[in-house]
Amino acid sequence: MEQQQIANAIRFLSIDAVQKANSGHPGAPLGMADMAAVLWRDFLKHNPADPQWINRDRFVLSNGHSSMLLYSLLHLTGYDLSLEDLRNFRQLHSKTPGHPEYGYTPGVETTSGPLGQGIANAVGMALAEKALAARFNRDGFPVVDHFTYAFLGDGCLMEGISHEACSLAGTLKLGKLIALWDNNNISIDGHVDGWFTDDTPARFRAYGWHVIDHVDGHNPRQVAAALEQARNERQKPTLICCKTTIGFGSPNKADSHDSHGSALGKEEVALVRETLGWTHAAFDIPPDIYAQWNAREQGAAAQADWQDLFDRYRKNYPAEATELVRRSLKNLPADWHSTSQDYIRRLQDNPANLATRQASQQALNQFIQWMPELLGGSADLSPSNLTRHSQARDITPDDASGNYISYGVREFGMSAIMNGLALHGGFIPYGGTFLMFMEYARNAVRMAALMKIRSIFVYTHDSIGLGEDGPTHQPVEQLAALRLTPNMETWRGCDRVEAAVSWQQAIERENGPSALIFTRQPLEQQPRDARQLADIARGGYVLRDCEGVPELIIISSGSEVELAVYAAIELTERGKRVRVVSMPCVERFEKQDAAWRESVLPIAVRKRLVIEASIEGFWRGYAGLDGKVLGMSSFGESAPAAVLFGHFGFSKDNALAAARALLAD
Repeated sequence: MEQQQIANAIRFLSIDAVQKANSGHPGAPLGMADMAAVLWRDFLKHNPADPQWINRDRFVLSNGHSSMLLYSLLHLTGYDLSLEDLRNFRQLHSKTPGHPEYGYTPGVETTSGPLGQGIANAVGMALAEKALAARFNRDGFPVVDHFTYAFLGDGCLMEGISHEACSLAGTLKLGKLIALWDNNNISIDGHVDGWFTDDTPARFRAYGWHVIDHVDGHNPRQVAAALEQARNERQKPTLICCKTTIGFGSPNKADSHDSHGSALGKEEVALVRETLGWTHAAFDIPPDIYAQWNAREQGAAAQADWQDLFDRYRKNYPAEATELVRRSLKNLPADWHSTSQDYIRRLQDNPANLATRQASQQALNQFIQWMPELLGGSADLSPSNLTRHSQARDITPDDASGNYISYGVREFGMSAIMNGLALHGGFIPYGGTFLMFMEYARNAVRMAALMKIRSIFVYTHDSIGLGEDGPTHQPVEQLAALRLTPNMETWRGCDRVEAAVSWQQAIERENGPSALIFTRQPLEQQPRDARQLADIARGGYVLRDCEGVPELIIISSGSEVELAVYAAIELTERGKRVRVVSMPCVERFEKQDAAWRESVLPIAVRKRLVIEASIEGFWRGYAGLDGKVLGMSSFGESAPAAVLFGHFGFSKDNALAAARALLAD
C-alpha cells in the first residue's frame, strides 16, 4: 500500500475532527503525518493494550496544539480511543481535549500545551531511562532499554526553556533522546523569517547534540534513514531536522498560517480529499488501512519478549527486580511511614534550633537511606538550598548511577525536567532554588499541579529574611501564588520538626506536587505533645492553647510562629485567653473535615491575628472582619534581616501590640 495513503489516515481523522469541532489546529497534523507514520509504524516500541508497560518507548508531542495527530495515532494503533472519542474532540469531559492531557487519554505521556515544555519533559524522561538503566541493568539483562522520542515545532525552539533543557541534555549525553523538528517555517503570525532566523542545527551541535539536517519530512525513506542513524548514536541526543509543509495537501492553505489554528472549512476539506486522493467519508478508515496501523499484536509480542527477559533477570537478581517493580508502581517501602515517623518523634524529643533549610538537609540525610528513588538537584544553589544530602552522588555524562543532578542556572528547565522524571516513573524528583525564583519556573510548577504528579519543589530563603540581597530576591507574593494553585500543597514549617513532616508528607503524596518552603535564618523549636506531633500532618493545628474558649486566635506559619507564641505567652501572663495555630500547609488544612477545622478555628472566635511575612491579602479571609493581618503590602528593601523584620513590623513588640489592640476592641 502506498505510504502516503497510510499517513493520510492521520491527516483525515485529524482534519475531520477539527472540522466537526470547528476548532483546533489542522495544519500541523497535515504536515507531520508522514513523519509520524514512519516513527509509529516502524520504530516506536509500545503496546496499546498496556500503556503503562515499564519498558515502552516514550513519545512526547511538544507542539501539543497538534493534538489530533496524537489522538489519530493512538486510535489507529489500537489504544482505548474510539472513533466516537475522536468525534468528541475538544468537547467537555471527552478523552480528546484540545491539547494532550496526561491522565485523560491512554497513551498520552504528558500534558503538552505551553510550547517548549514537552521537549523539556522528554529530557527528563530520557534522563530517567538512563539513570534507571545504570542502577538496574546487568550484563545480559538490559531490562531498562527504551527511547524517548519528541516532536517539536518552531515555536518550541523559540521558547527559552528549549535552550535550558536541550543544553543540559547534550551535556549529560542523553543518547536515547531523539527529537524530530517539524521545520515548517510558520507560526501564528505568519512566516517566521522576520523573527526566527536562528541557525538551529548549529545551535544544537553547540549543545553537544547529534544533528541530522536537510531531511524531507514528507519522504518516508529519508525519515526512516534518519531515525536509524539516530538510534545508532548512543553518546549524544539527536535532532532530526525535518522540512515540512504546514497544511500539506490543502490547495489554498498549505504553507500558510491560515491552516495553523482554525478549521479548514468544509469546502477546503473537500479539496484536500481531492488533492490527496482520499475518497472516504469523514471518520471512515478502510479495514485494510486499519490493518496496516494496528500495533496490538506487535506490541504484545515486544512486551512478551521483555517479560521473558525480566523473568530471567528476576531469577538472577531478585532484590533488584523487586525494587524496580516497586518503584515503577510508585509504591513506597513498606516501613517508610513508621520509620520516618520515628525520626520525626526523635527530633521532637531532642530539641534544636535550626534554619529550616538545615532541617531539610538533615531530613534528607535520613530519608535517602530509606528512599533510594529520591532524585535531587538544585538550580546552581546547592550550598544555599542545602539540597545535597550526605549520600549525594552526581549524575555525570558518563555515569548516570548517581542520585543528584546539578541543573545549572535553569530554574524553568529544572522544574520541567523534574516533571519528566516523575512522569517516566522510578524516581521521586526534587529540585531547589530560592522561593523568589519560583517565578522563573512558574509554568512548569503549574503543569505539575495540572497533571497531579509527584514533583517536589524545594524553595529556600523564603521571605524578607533574605536580607541584604534586597527586593529582587525577597519573595512577597509567591507563597500566595503557590497556595492558590489547584492540586498544589505548600508547606512552610515553623521549626525542624514541621520541616521534616513537610518532607514526609510530600513523599507520601501520590496525587500532586508539593512546594517545601524553608528559611535562611534559624528558628526556635516549639514544644509539642504526641497529639500535636501527629496533628502537623493535618496542615493546621493548635500549637499552644489556653484554658476555656479563646478570646483571641493567632494564626501563623514558618518563622513568624515564634512571634505568635511570644505574644500569646505575654498575654496569658496578663490573664488573657490566647490560642496559637500553626498553619504549615493551608491547602492540607482546607481538606480536613469541617469538625476539625472548627476545632482549630472556632467560628465564634472572631478576634484573630494572622502573622506572616508574605502578602497580607491572602490571609484576610482567615482574619475575618474583626481580625487583622500582620503581613506585607509592599516589596522588601535591602538591609540586614533583623533590620528588615523590624522595619516591616515583624517584631515581638509589634506582634504583641497588634494582639493587645485586637483584645482591647
